[in-house]
Amino acid sequence: MVYLTFYQMALLILLVMLTACAAVNMSCMIILSYHYSCRSITDLSRNHNLFSLSTPSFHNGFLVFKEAGNNVIDICVRNNRVTFTGQDYMLNTWQSICTTWDSESELVQLWLNGKPSIKKFIGGSVITDPIVIVGQEQDSHGGGFDINQSFVGMMSDVHMWNYVLSPCEIQRFVEDLNFTPGNVINWRALEFEVTGRVLVENKITCE
Repeated sequence: MVYLTFYQMALLILLVMLTACAAVNMSCMIILSYHYSCRSITDLSRNHNLFSLSTPSFHNGFLVFKEAGNNVIDICVRNNRVTFTGQDYMLNTWQSICTTWDSESELVQLWLNGKPSIKKFIGGSVITDPIVIVGQEQDSHGGGFDINQSFVGMMSDVHMWNYVLSPCEIQRFVEDLNFTPGNVINWRALEFEVTGRVLVENKITCE
C-alpha cells in the first residue's frame, strides 16, 4: 500500500492511467453510475481540488473540489455543479471522502468520514473516454491547470467503482476494513504518471 505526498509547484498533478485498471479499456469505457473514495490530509485553507475526471465534451465530467475558508465541498458531474455546506472538513487530519452518483436517479451524495450528506439532483448522463487527474483540476481535457487550485498534502486509497456502494460498504472503507477495491480505479493496482513534486511512499500501519 502506498500514499502520495503533494508539494506546491507550478504544475502539481498525478495522472492516473486508467487503461490498465481492472482490465478495462478506458478509450471506449462508458460509466453509467459511480462511486469515488479517497483518504487525504492537508493544511490548505484555500481552494483545492481532490479529484478531476474530464471527458472530451465536459472538462468537469466529475469533480470533487474543496472551497476556501469554509466547510463547503463542490461536486460536479458533466459540468453541472452542486454545493454541500456544513461539512466538517478538518485540517491536519486524515479523513475519508466518498461521493456517489447514479445516472438513473441523477442524484449525487457526499460522505465525509462516514457521515452522509443529503442527496441532491445534479442531472447528467453516461461518461465516456475519461482522463483522471488527482491533485489538480482540469479546465480542459487533460490540461488547463491552475496552481492556486492544486492540492498540497498527502493522499491514499483512491478508488472508483462503476456502481454505487451501499452505506455498509462505505463504512467498511471509512474504517479501513476488508472492503472491495474499485473496479474502475484500484489504488492497489495502478499504472500512473507523476508530474511535479509528488512523492510516492509505502503506507506504514501499526499492527
